[in-house]
Amino acid sequence: MGTGMYGARNLRGRWRRVAVIGIAATMALGVSACGGDEDNAGGAGGPAGSDKDSKASAKPSAPGAADGARLKAASFTDGEKVGRYTASEYVVGGPLGDGYTAAPAGCQPLVSLAGEVGDPDPAAQVQRQVDVPDEMLGLTVDVTLRSYANGGAATVMKALGKAGRDCAGGFTEQRVVAAAKYLKVEPAKAPAFAAEADGAKAYRFTILDVKGKEKLYEYLTVVRSGSTTLAFRAEIISTKDIGGVPSEVMAAQWAKFRATKG
Repeated sequence: MGTGMYGARNLRGRWRRVAVIGIAATMALGVSACGGDEDNAGGAGGPAGSDKDSKASAKPSAPGAADGARLKAASFTDGEKVGRYTASEYVVGGPLGDGYTAAPAGCQPLVSLAGEVGDPDPAAQVQRQVDVPDEMLGLTVDVTLRSYANGGAATVMKALGKAGRDCAGGFTEQRVVAAAKYLKVEPAKAPAFAAEADGAKAYRFTILDVKGKEKLYEYLTVVRSGSTTLAFRAEIISTKDIGGVPSEVMAAQWAKFRATKG
């Protein structure tokens, strides 16, 4: 079984280890031209780095510098252990950026909520990768925390719910140099801690590979707490159905977020 489709889809989660791939390079250049960073104000990410983290809420519409700092403090740190998984920062680009769009456009929230393609534009965001470093073909979870101004987080969740209903029969994900066909969007089980939150949406995606032969499975869970959303997207370079986003990853991130929220 070839890994062409798997490699293309998993660039989101594996640019740290496969930065030489052409698509990653193309997207990195595009992000660089926009002057973005993934721990930033105003949306979609570029290269990460500790010297960039302090910019997490520089945009005037952001909830404030204190909120931006809290968002960073609430996220996993580079090298942090989460059960058998390890968290890391994205070195080349970030997942689910503005290079990913949906057709029809109403399905966009299921693909990317990054600035320039998401509505409303997040005021601040932090992105992390969680995986088992030695498993090159293993499970990867993209974890993204976003803050919104003016009730934007609730608007995002409403749009996500509508997309889940309207796009249940499938849609197309457009990337920089390729496209992915989503065959089905199904509700998935939300984490137990969602009862403490202000809302949660969880989905299972069935996706056709570029050769039109293999079905792949991904999971997306988004939880809202006030003006912040916590998004988890799990994927694997395999036709295996992983059954959902690992509960320990979501629970650990939620606990850290709640601790900083006080």
